[in-house]
Amino acid sequence: MHPQTIPAPTGHIANVLTIAGTDPSGGAGIQADIKAFSALGAYACSAITAVVAQNTRGVRQFVALDPGFVAEQIDAVLEDVRIDAVKIGMIANAGIARVVADRLRAHKARNIVLDPVMVAKSGHALLAPEAVTALRDELLPLATIITPNLPEAAVLLDRADAWNGAAMQDALPDLLALGAEWVLLKGGHLENSADSTDLLAGRNGHVTALPAPRITTTNDHGTGCTLSAAIAALLPGRQVPGAVASAKDYLTLSLAAADQLDVGGGHGPVHHFHALWPAPVA
Repeated sequence: MHPQTIPAPTGHIANVLTIAGTDPSGGAGIQADIKAFSALGAYACSAITAVVAQNTRGVRQFVALDPGFVAEQIDAVLEDVRIDAVKIGMIANAGIARVVADRLRAHKARNIVLDPVMVAKSGHALLAPEAVTALRDELLPLATIITPNLPEAAVLLDRADAWNGAAMQDALPDLLALGAEWVLLKGGHLENSADSTDLLAGRNGHVTALPAPRITTTNDHGTGCTLSAAIAALLPGRQVPGAVASAKDYLTLSLAAADQLDVGGGHGPVHHFHALWPAPVA
């Protein structure tokens, strides 16, 4: 595995938009997305859906922005900047889900990566229950790829959160039936294995297993945000399977280097800039 850079589309550096909530401690959300885009050579733009009071120990509170203002942010970017890929993270509520879908359709956005953020690592809900239907019906059909973890997949499919390898395989056709072109079902919650294996499936019926060594660290805050952001950064000029494989390599290296950071007393962030910053002197 090695750091990946983006093949510049039409001779330019890729511009990538993240639509998500904030993290003032810098490990997840908009902040993590911007770091991942930048580390992988893309220019980052953003539209904020919610302002979140959180740190490495958990989420304290969040305030969702007015859906009309979220729409204004998206329009402000897409009316002025060529956007080569979009990452969608925390949408907070049904109203925001609907306006995000409406504006992306209106602007004919492409290379859309949807991370269906529902619950923070600390267990705090980041999506209103009534918003699940809007996310499923409005946003998923627009997505080039969705990246649910196992609890999120259970909610999207309205089934029990009980998983093993066979159940992951069985869920892929149902997840694809929700409308996305590709599904990356993340297996990190299956903790009875030395590997963390994700399954990538497309409408062609082909399934690719993407194993990676399970990294022993408590600095795993923002892993889902970082992976989906890395996919979005790498999609312009690439096929989905290659972008996903390279993004997973990047996340694995970011996790392996995470203990070089000393940020907070809970679940610290991954090291987005592991390939760019010098290693600390022992």
